[in-house]
Amino acid sequence: MINALKDNGHTEGTLVNADVVVINACTLTEGAERDIRRFMNHTRSVNKRARVILAGCHAQVYPENNYGADVLLGHKEKFHIQRFLKESGQFVEQGRNFPLEKGIVNSLPKGKTRFFFKIQDGCDKFCTYCIVPCARGKPRSRPIGEIVEIMQFLKEKGVKEVVLTGIEIASYKDPESGIGLKELLRILDENETPPRMRLSSIDPLYINEGFIDVFARSKKITKSLHIPLQSGSDAILEKMERRYSTGFIQNLVEELHKNIDDIGIGMDVIVGFPTENEERFMETYRFLENLDIYYLHIFPYSARPGTHASSMKEVVAEREKKERVRMLKKLDTMKRIKFYERFLDKEVSVIPEGKIYKGLYMRGYTSSYIPVYIPYKKSFENTIVEVRIKGFNGAVLTGAVKSKVQI
Repeated sequence: MINALKDNGHTEGTLVNADVVVINACTLTEGAERDIRRFMNHTRSVNKRARVILAGCHAQVYPENNYGADVLLGHKEKFHIQRFLKESGQFVEQGRNFPLEKGIVNSLPKGKTRFFFKIQDGCDKFCTYCIVPCARGKPRSRPIGEIVEIMQFLKEKGVKEVVLTGIEIASYKDPESGIGLKELLRILDENETPPRMRLSSIDPLYINEGFIDVFARSKKITKSLHIPLQSGSDAILEKMERRYSTGFIQNLVEELHKNIDDIGIGMDVIVGFPTENEERFMETYRFLENLDIYYLHIFPYSARPGTHASSMKEVVAEREKKERVRMLKKLDTMKRIKFYERFLDKEVSVIPEGKIYKGLYMRGYTSSYIPVYIPYKKSFENTIVEVRIKGFNGAVLTGAVKSKVQI
């Protein structure tokens, strides 16, 4: 959207002096909607004359909740935002056939360390808690030729790590050949790309023997995976219409560790789903407690109008959700500490970022997605450096640089 407006002669301003304010809004949770409302109120308070455009997922799914926006644009319309600057009202085409955006690298910042590259969008899973299939539409994928070309461009621009993202990257399929994600990863491994490729969240059902083989053999794919588990109770997984069991996940984690040394595995968990009583929550807690993973992302369940779960009975009280989130966050902290301690006195490769911490340090991430802090040196920024991890104070790992890697 920024590129479309710049191409039509507009320039970026500040919230206070803008003629038009564009809010590209999520609708995944009630918290996301509160953020829209707060930002809308703040915008109106500091700039009463600006026209406000509300675009993206919220506008697509819940256009009736406009929070006072002048214009609402859905996923088709937002890519032609320049046409709607002087319009008023809702411009949201219903349905699930949306395009993938173009021009994603037109405004690539110089020296950017990590680039998020959307290779796929949309989902057809319709899990009972999730509004995403309605918000993001049917699965569609970027052509392999275009991906290879952009990856080469990113390497030429000095990007050191690319995160391959999508709503459901496991459903990636080249529009022409039908080639899937595993073959795409093989192709990227053999072509000119930035030295690191990281995968975003991926359906555990896709992680089979073939995928693990590609993952383990790759010289570029980082040793980290993020899995949307959602619950450690088989009864809750069934009500969510997640198509796997805790036994499947246990075996999967064991296979990943067996084949990929030092892999960092993160998981999404939803607490407070309808019918999640104390017993079922404790099933989740104990399952995660005994699972060899690195970290957790924890979300209190948020009912989304239009989903099957939003009409389910046996709703969990908010105070119970908060307590369960607290318990799992404490478990997450223990998991992270245990994982960090594995790497003490080991040598790892990190890509330091430019931000300075406490006036002394810069941070870089290992292949396993562990943040490591090293003494700040401008020449290390956006390079790959070999670091020996020397200390851990219970919160962060610190290291000493051994050498720079020439790529």
